[in-house]
Amino acid sequence: MKRSLLFVSSLLFLLICQQGTAADDPKNRIGVHDPVMIRQDSTYYLFHTGWGIGVSSSTDMKNWKREKPVFHDAPQWAVSDIHSFKGHIWAPDISYHNGQYYLFYSVSAFGKNTSCIGLVTNKTLHPEDPAFKWVDHGAVICSTPGKDNWNAIDPNLIFDEEGRPFLFYGSFWDGLQMVRLNNELTAPSPGEVPVTIASRKLTRSPENPPAIDNNPVDAGGNAIEAPFVVKRGDFYYLFASIDYCCKGVESTYKMIYGRSHKIEGPYLDKDGKELLFGGGTILMEGNEQWHGVGHNGIASAYDNDYLLFHGYDANDEGRSKLRIIRLSWTEEQWPQLMDEIY
Repeated sequence: MKRSLLFVSSLLFLLICQQGTAADDPKNRIGVHDPVMIRQDSTYYLFHTGWGIGVSSSTDMKNWKREKPVFHDAPQWAVSDIHSFKGHIWAPDISYHNGQYYLFYSVSAFGKNTSCIGLVTNKTLHPEDPAFKWVDHGAVICSTPGKDNWNAIDPNLIFDEEGRPFLFYGSFWDGLQMVRLNNELTAPSPGEVPVTIASRKLTRSPENPPAIDNNPVDAGGNAIEAPFVVKRGDFYYLFASIDYCCKGVESTYKMIYGRSHKIEGPYLDKDGKELLFGGGTILMEGNEQWHGVGHNGIASAYDNDYLLFHGYDANDEGRSKLRIIRLSWTEEQWPQLMDEIY
């Protein structure tokens, strides 16, 4: 009898281990670019680049279910403003304020700064809720070639200690931008203009470095994008991605960070170098399996912080996959990577 119980227990243990291995197989990871996440009740909702804005849901951050996209049809204002836009929407940013979910998103002509950041809101993220309905508010801010030396994509919203909303955004050109928004979050606050908050350029030269390899000429070589800002303790932390994404196993994406006592900066890395002048402490870079990791978001749930990002899986033809790692903070209030959740 004891032998039978031991055999059954061993078999169950083996099956559990096999299931865990299958669940951890990178080929079973969902494919995403530019993920952000938020929790409503006991469900995590993931938003990412895709046709109409990709959406997935999970109750454990391990088993993900594809949901319907935010937009069934491409936003008409974006189709009219950006003629090459067909509905593939980039780099969303999700947050909850005043009883509503605010989802910023990017529409752009690839390699050009013919771009806009839009806003759509919803009272709930649960699709089965009768109140579920996405309401589009159109463009919040746009960039125009020959006029703006910045690119209106990759938005991230944060409020300062006084409750003032700021939008961080940007990709290549002069670098990452910051602008204060109006209280409705639908446009820059009157009189406010974007300012550069981080760059790979070593000086404040108006000239952008030239593009390298086969990268878009218009974008130049100032390879920084995807800002994400969080407030923790005494500091605001600015995370960003440098170098090159979207090249499969040739991707060189890396994540950097710096911090500031003020939301307006300056943001300094661990060595005291300004992110405005090429600074930035490396949080993570690629390895033999993951060739390029970046465009991160940070989500908080149940007293934990989670770093979400995409990486290019060398074991699966360089496909872009979701990764989630728990983030903690040192005694000196610097971020550090912990265990991998997904």
